[in-house]
Amino acid sequence: MSQAAAKTNHPKGLYFLFFTEMWERFSYYGMRAIFILFMTKVLMIQDADASQIYGSYTGLVYLTPLLGGYLCDKFLGNRQSIIIGGLLMALGQFLMFLSASTGGGASGISIMWAGLTSIIIGNGFFKPNISTMVGQLYPAGDRRIDSAFTIFYMGINLGAFFSPLVCGSMDFKWGFLAACIGMIVSLICFVLFQKKYLISEEGKEIGLPVKKLDLKNILVIIGSIGIIFFMLNFKQMFQSDVEIISYFIYGAMLLMPIIILSDKSLTTLERNRIIVIFILAFFVIFFWGAFEQAGASLTLFADRQTERTVFGWEMPASYFQSINPLAVIVLAPILTIVWGYLYARKLEPSSPKKMAMGLTLVALGYVVIAIAVKGLGLGEKVSMYWLISLYVIHSIGELCLSPIGLSMVSKLAPLRLSSLMMGTWFLANAAANKFAGTLSALIPPSGDAVDPSKPVEYPSIIGFQITNLYEFFMVFIVMTGISAGILFILSSWLQKMMNEHHNKFAPDLDAH
Repeated sequence: MSQAAAKTNHPKGLYFLFFTEMWERFSYYGMRAIFILFMTKVLMIQDADASQIYGSYTGLVYLTPLLGGYLCDKFLGNRQSIIIGGLLMALGQFLMFLSASTGGGASGISIMWAGLTSIIIGNGFFKPNISTMVGQLYPAGDRRIDSAFTIFYMGINLGAFFSPLVCGSMDFKWGFLAACIGMIVSLICFVLFQKKYLISEEGKEIGLPVKKLDLKNILVIIGSIGIIFFMLNFKQMFQSDVEIISYFIYGAMLLMPIIILSDKSLTTLERNRIIVIFILAFFVIFFWGAFEQAGASLTLFADRQTERTVFGWEMPASYFQSINPLAVIVLAPILTIVWGYLYARKLEPSSPKKMAMGLTLVALGYVVIAIAVKGLGLGEKVSMYWLISLYVIHSIGELCLSPIGLSMVSKLAPLRLSSLMMGTWFLANAAANKFAGTLSALIPPSGDAVDPSKPVEYPSIIGFQITNLYEFFMVFIVMTGISAGILFILSSWLQKMMNEHHNKFAPDLDAH
């Protein structure tokens, strides 16, 4: 065993990156926790339109790391990319503060578009690079890397846990400003101490070197910012119902398998494994489409039809978004023990079956909330414990499915296509988040959103009108339940297509 592999202590740089990422996630999840409530309550955007904007925003957040990763590798280097990304995200959160300070209206909406564009592009530079630097702290083959990422992802979940509690406890504008301050703290921390802590055990600075950025690629960056701003503004600018971002994301999702599988250099084994990745990516869309209602329709439900009074104090609706990261932190070690116990007895489920279990648990979470709202009147509310139960069940489902994705791609993708396949997996997450916004738009008017002086307009899906919350939640039960059943049926065949022996589960504590 090498000296590096024998070491047990982690370098100080890991805890430095932990702190930096924790504050960046505080910023992102704090803003996300109050975003849809801000749109519906301050900007007076209709539920359906606010849900679509939410889906477009979170979908594009998963796309821009492809651009940021490319520019980092070619020109900017890890450190400069992180600083640029942090500055753009801090600017975006400040613009959201200015948007909320207007009190609504056209100016508030215009400033919001600028803020969202800045955050989306900034995330693309920041997110992929700080995770990459965790691995660079360690020499190749170091057994501490797995536990290092576990510690790092605890920082993600810690930031995701307390940010809704802070940002959701104050007026919207101050909530956005708190998110901005969180990002500034992260950025200042990184700038001041990067040279001291981001070094290898041999004392050398880690991270890709900075190269000259030519005019062509500067124009690519500016053009990307312009395209995203245009896509976010398209419906408002042209008074159109066309969801141009949906066409962009879903079109790319359909095009990528055709491009990759048409590569004639692929062997039969490589082709089979890539097909498995695409099939699982397809099912992941349904999982996250249902799971990501947390920041959209479930937040509206928490605000309007959930009894949130505790000892005379009304808990903010955004607080419910802290349940998932807390549950992940508490339950992940337990689930790891369970998988280890089953593995030792050769009973551990295959990766596709674990993903099917994740889909089943999401469906079960919606069964719980559907029972709670069955027969519920417009002005009536359910106990918060129903919603808490849903979030805990969904968190267990996340732990069954989320850790599998990146691990599957890294194991199954041909080395020469590993970056492209990882980008495709993020593309599936982008499609899932956009799909989540589309599904959230189906939530029927309820509570304070119903104007008794006007006729109620109910949404519909494939010819079925959704007139109440029970019918709305049944959409997710049917969708994820059928998906889980199909994946269970396909799991043995997929395992054969993968053509590999089953490996022991290694937990990923990322709050996605």
